[in-house]
Amino acid sequence: MFAVSNQSDNVRVEQSRNVRVKKVEWWKGRVYQNQYHHSTMKYFTMSEKEIEHYEIIKRSLERELIVKEAAELTNLSERHVYRLRNGVKKKGPQGLIHGNRGRESNNKVPEKERRKIVDFFKDENHQDFGPTFATEKLGEIGIQHSSETIRGIMIEEEIWKPKKRKTCDYRSRRERKGHYGEMTQFDGSYHDWFEKGEEDCLLAGIDDATSTITHAQFAEGENENLPDVFSFFNEYFLSIGKPKSIYLDKLSTYYNNLMENKKENLTQFQRAMEELDIEPIPAHSPQAKGRVERLFNTLQDRLIKEMRLKGISSKKEANEYLREEFIPSFNKKYGKKPREKGNFHRKVNEKEDSSKDSFETGYKGCSK
Repeated sequence: MFAVSNQSDNVRVEQSRNVRVKKVEWWKGRVYQNQYHHSTMKYFTMSEKEIEHYEIIKRSLERELIVKEAAELTNLSERHVYRLRNGVKKKGPQGLIHGNRGRESNNKVPEKERRKIVDFFKDENHQDFGPTFATEKLGEIGIQHSSETIRGIMIEEEIWKPKKRKTCDYRSRRERKGHYGEMTQFDGSYHDWFEKGEEDCLLAGIDDATSTITHAQFAEGENENLPDVFSFFNEYFLSIGKPKSIYLDKLSTYYNNLMENKKENLTQFQRAMEELDIEPIPAHSPQAKGRVERLFNTLQDRLIKEMRLKGISSKKEANEYLREEFIPSFNKKYGKKPREKGNFHRKVNEKEDSSKDSFETGYKGCSK
């Protein structure tokens, strides 16, 4: 006999010891009777589904059900039911358990390599790395595994705690613009970028159609002041060109929130955009310009760690690194192909480029 005790999902099946078993088995048209046996205690686990299948297979062996009926009850093929019947004949309930259960996976990370991965996170520069970023950095030193494998090891070693997805109100997703340069989302992010306990402002723009960073630089001042914003767009326009529109928030630097948008009430930024034939579009919520908001979430994770590893601690060094290395690498990795061909960026004309600092000059002219 087999004593079965129900235990939620898993069930322990115990083979009795020193018990007189009168077990009648009808397969092969013969009756087998087990007498006294003296065996060691043996345990194995079966799921509720496996126990249910065992009862059905047993009824099939006892000729209460034909194979076709057993297949319908178990939702298995008749061929597989024959396999299970043969397994139960030879091993009893254990015949339903897959032979690989309890064995180590062939894809298991070797213990020596696993220790290297764990030791990687002991470095003080790597302790706050997330699974995806850590996977990339481990790949650079020759340890190639998927991010899911690394995440599993980090969770087992209590290096990483899984995060629950935040539930938020549903917002319909706006379709991307079709052309590169049709719209740039722009914003500033205040954060401890250099891990000195002080907040600095990073200005960044991201193309709506391709998710590529059009330009990024640290403001010289403490906030999104007009000279720094104009310096940002001066670099952007001269290197790439003028976008058709710029999507930004309603900060007073960019938009007059108190008075109507009449010619005389426009901000200096709005007047400069008008002269350059660029449409500034004010966003009514942070979620509306979600692409640039998500960009800053990524930069606050990756950019900080990359600058830490390279020993960058000043805005000048950071701006050079952004321009020469980080942005090209980021765009190559995460850039999307636009829906439509064609670049909507326009070159700065001779009048606008009449001086080296043409955009700032235009700003000064508008401010008079």
